[in-house]
Amino acid sequence: MISVSSVAKSFSLTVQFGCHTALLPSRPQIRRWAKAAADTSAQVTVRFVDTNEGRKLNCEFRGRDYATNVLSFPYETDPVVGDLVLCVPVVLREAREQHKPAAAHFAHMIVHGMLHLQGYDHEAGKREAQRMEEKEREILVRFGIADPY
Repeated sequence: MISVSSVAKSFSLTVQFGCHTALLPSRPQIRRWAKAAADTSAQVTVRFVDTNEGRKLNCEFRGRDYATNVLSFPYETDPVVGDLVLCVPVVLREAREQHKPAAAHFAHMIVHGMLHLQGYDHEAGKREAQRMEEKEREILVRFGIADPY
């Protein structure tokens, strides 16, 4: 008889709201999206910020003086330990410009950030970008979210 043992992955999520709008996803939505993108156990904080905080963090940690949609701060990769920072005005603007529901774009950014926490890097070359985008599509389709690209 073959015995297969599986270790259940643990998942811990903290959500922080540095800004508020009615269009923010609920904690259960955030949890489902982030957990679906976690290949291993994870301890993650997701923080929603305004443009000022987003710009400050992007400038301080990436040397880029503008607010971006999502920043990922990985501390460990197995288990995954890290922070995601989503700049709400940027995510909402991009959703409008791309004619997407806000929830779908928030889901994409959370999945995208979670993959970064696990070592995926779309800036490491075309092959890595394709690998990451395919993984994002694979996860998002489970939630009925269309190809974000």
